[in-house]
Amino acid sequence: MSVDQALAHIPALRRYARLLTGDATRADDLVQDTMERACIKWPLWQPGSALRSWLLTLMHNLYLNQRRDWRHDDGHRALEDLDEPAHEPLAQAGERLDLQRALARMSPALREVLLLVTVEEYTYAEVAALLAIPPGTVMSRLHRARGQLRALMGGEAARPAPALQLVKP
Repeated sequence: MSVDQALAHIPALRRYARLLTGDATRADDLVQDTMERACIKWPLWQPGSALRSWLLTLMHNLYLNQRRDWRHDDGHRALEDLDEPAHEPLAQAGERLDLQRALARMSPALREVLLLVTVEEYTYAEVAALLAIPPGTVMSRLHRARGQLRALMGGEAARPAPALQLVKP
């Protein structure tokens, strides 16, 4: 792997990191950590395999490690550890969230699958390989992620159409 090959993937890494973290500074740090890890792990990359997928896998693992470390530091808790879903009060209040805020409120497991499939345009099989989960889990998480995103966005377009009522004469 040449440096030029790796550098060509920085825009995709930055985009994915920004969506994962919801913060430009943390995203840039994650990209830098990913590129540093890639330099250290170069002998593990197999020429001819998808470099972008390998880099995203490194990023995913680093992100999970950072989240795990953060949760165990100073008693922080992740949003998915809360008793009630984070989107409930907002959806009930009828507030409309922008996409970035809605993504930030989603559970990380659902957000990762949603972003890899919809933004990065990976297939279900590729996402399963990247995240080391079964393809069925990818499909399930994607379905739940789309539903959660609809609820978080809370707009008219996100609501299902009312069922037709048939009236007997």
